[in-house]
Amino acid sequence: MSRTKPGSHTPAVKSLRTTLVIYLLIGTLLPLLIVGIVSYTSIFSILSGKIGSGISASLRQEALSLENAIDNLDFASKQFALDGQIVEEMSSFLLEKQIYRKSQIMSSINQKINLVNFTNPYIGLTAYIMPGSDDPVLFTNMSARRNFDISTLPSFMRYNGADYYGPHGTMYAVGDNVVFSEQRIVRVSGQHQLYIYLETNYSLLRKIFKQEAYGMKVNHLLVNQSGTFTHVIDGKLPGKIVKAAGKSSGLPHEELDGYHLFRYESPQGWKLVAVVKKSVFNSEIYSWFYKMILLALSTLLFAGVLAWLIWKRIYGPLRKVNVEIIRMAENVTAPVAFTNVEEFDFVLSNFQQMKDQVNDLLLAVARNEKQKSQFEIEKLLSQINPHFLHNTLNTVQWLARLNGQKEIDKLVTLLVKVLHYNLGKQSIIVTIGEEIEAIRNYMELQRIRYDYEFEFNVQAEEDVLSAAVPRFLLQPLVENSIYHGLSDNGKVEVIITAHDVDEILLCVKDNGTGMDSDKIEELLSDDGARKRGLGIGFSYVMRMLRMYYGEQMTLQIASNPGEGTCVSIIIPKKSKEDFDD
Repeated sequence: MSRTKPGSHTPAVKSLRTTLVIYLLIGTLLPLLIVGIVSYTSIFSILSGKIGSGISASLRQEALSLENAIDNLDFASKQFALDGQIVEEMSSFLLEKQIYRKSQIMSSINQKINLVNFTNPYIGLTAYIMPGSDDPVLFTNMSARRNFDISTLPSFMRYNGADYYGPHGTMYAVGDNVVFSEQRIVRVSGQHQLYIYLETNYSLLRKIFKQEAYGMKVNHLLVNQSGTFTHVIDGKLPGKIVKAAGKSSGLPHEELDGYHLFRYESPQGWKLVAVVKKSVFNSEIYSWFYKMILLALSTLLFAGVLAWLIWKRIYGPLRKVNVEIIRMAENVTAPVAFTNVEEFDFVLSNFQQMKDQVNDLLLAVARNEKQKSQFEIEKLLSQINPHFLHNTLNTVQWLARLNGQKEIDKLVTLLVKVLHYNLGKQSIIVTIGEEIEAIRNYMELQRIRYDYEFEFNVQAEEDVLSAAVPRFLLQPLVENSIYHGLSDNGKVEVIITAHDVDEILLCVKDNGTGMDSDKIEELLSDDGARKRGLGIGFSYVMRMLRMYYGEQMTLQIASNPGEGTCVSIIIPKKSKEDFDD
């Protein structure tokens, strides 16, 4: 039987049915998605352009109608203010003292006012006014309000020598419609200050600004000639939008805070702005988008049904294959039963070959188990030998103590500690404090051996002593410093400090002969340590660092001939629980 190797991962299991459904969905939805994206980019541009053009055209038509209404006011006011006959009659009326003659002139003036109003249906209230008088309204075609005061009306523009106001409520006594008005001076004889006042027809604004022309909800803003007053004709809008509409941006169309603003600047000096909510503007696009979603859902449903039908078609033969796999656990030697479907029979044929190979593997496993027992015995023997060595050294240690041999006692004690650390059964992961203690014991043995010809010093910060590292990490580096780096009056230092955040710096320094850059580069290569004579020690250190830290560690060698060597290792700060020992 085949076995999963330690550390290997079981591949993710995927259902054939799930895979089949996914492929069908991709096959059906991908073309739809591509068509949808292409058509969306095209349709969005087309619909946006069409809607924007339609709004701009309707806005222009409304503006032209308003310009025409203002031109009609201008034309009519000139008839009342510049026509010589009616101006002469107004002068006579103001200068005449006889009541009978005055009434005749009044009748003639009223006839002319009614005639002009009859021939121009776009004009509403018409009046001659004299500001500052007790009754400022001299002549009118309709009843005017008693509190008639033009100074309270919002200024709209100055055009062709006349002042225009609006939009504002009508001065007609019994009306409440919104109108535009005009005031033009009438130059009469004497010192009298006389004006002609005209209003647009009471229903003109409703006829000009119609929602039906747009096919959607649109708000209108009218900005006066100076840009100081913006009137919202219909509905309500945020103050920021109203303020932005009054500014002269120079753009006929812009988007701002979820609204589309379409502008028309009239040659007469005023501006008309159509404001459309973005959601309303994109309503046709949203409608197309919802239809595409409905089409996608229908395609999903169709793909699901198609996948179910295909699955039913292949489920029967697949079930027979599954039965043969189950039967293998009961009887490995039994031959498989074929399904008469070419593809599945090909699989079953290979399965039969696999069953034959499994039988052969079972025999091989039995032989391997027998060899494994022999390996276990050899492993026990390898553990007994260090144990025997420790017991023998302990005997030597006690004999030295009984005979008063303190130096031999000290030497054997240090040797037992070093052997226990290096050959013991403890975990491969130790703390830095334990590693330092082992190094001290080892270096004391070496100093005794070399008759204290070199110094050894360890500097370690308290914060890093509890951090965990692989066992036997620093001793090979210290050993190399002694054997290959030191001369007379040598010195070896081990410095362990924190480095940046969550990192530790381990440094082994000596004042030996050092080496050049070529030798350092050769030493850091896999084969270089052996060629340099550093043996398995430095190779062991590099393998342990790569095994437990990988790309997270940094190993550097700084050295110059005659200046000594410094081996620096930067590793992440970890606890024993962070290692998988």
